Amino acid sequence: MPKKKKAVKAALPTTAKAAKAKEKKAAKPKARNAAKSLKPKVKKALKAAKALKPKTLKALKAAKVLKPEVKKALKAAKALKPKGKKAAKPKAKKTLKTAKIRQPKIKTVPGALAPTVEEAAELLTSETVFDGPLFRVVRDRLIEPGGKEAVRDIVRHNGSVVILAIDNTKNKRDPWVVVERQYRHAAGRFLWELPAGKLEPGEDVLDGAQRELAEETGYRARKWKPLTEYYASPGFLGESMKGFLAEGLVAGDTHWDDDEQIALRLVKLSELVKLIEKGAILDGKTLAAVLLYARRIAARRGK
Repeated sequence: MPKKKKAVKAALPTTAKAAKAKEKKAAKPKARNAAKSLKPKVKKALKAAKALKPKTLKALKAAKVLKPEVKKALKAAKALKPKGKKAAKPKAKKTLKTAKIRQPKIKTVPGALAPTVEEAAELLTSETVFDGPLFRVVRDRLIEPGGKEAVRDIVRHNGSVVILAIDNTKNKRDPWVVVERQYRHAAGRFLWELPAGKLEPGEDVLDGAQRELAEETGYRARKWKPLTEYYASPGFLGESMKGFLAEGLVAGDTHWDDDEQIALRLVKLSELVKLIEKGAILDGKTLAAVLLYARRIAARRGK
């Protein structure tokens, strides 16, 4: 009898161990058995699927690229992984991508635009190829400053004047401006512009401005000030345009040339600036004189 008891006692631990082992085997997911039963080709596909990133897997699923067998293998692989919540990755802050701009290598010298004595070109030959009543065209061969030899066709002109004639008796901040409209064949259209005209050979600049204002508009002015000077197209045109501000207007009679047909108007300075901003004023001398004067008026307001 004692021997039997010992045998029973010795058998109990082994039986418990076997029962626990069976429970563990039964507790394992069925997906493992499904994975074992997969063919070798499917196993290779499973490995390839595991190597793919989650985003890539989603894209493949959406595109329906994976075969049914591979999809089953993928599901089986997911079942083998422990179900645990993944730690949420912190969202990266979006940064604005900016392109690197390569700055040109330009030397900055204080007062570099100040008037200086410039070296003149050396004229070798000059030939007049056209001579008309308003201008002439010359072909110059020269050595430019820096030593480069060149041939230039230049339109030579006596110069001209442009007049910004204003009536500021009622409103100094927004005066009336005298403008005229005439047909310009070179532009192929009518243009609104300030009174202007060419200088006669040897004529004084201020005298020429006073003459042109009286001839084209009939106005005379009591007060005159230099406004600006510029070259309209210095690449080939030698014409210098000198601008004047005319104030204290007195009306009179016009004296137009035979080929001139001019319509005169008085326009507020503020309205003229608006027309320029809209692109309705295309005449260069008018743009330069009006915008410069408007800027000066605005600067006075700020003081």
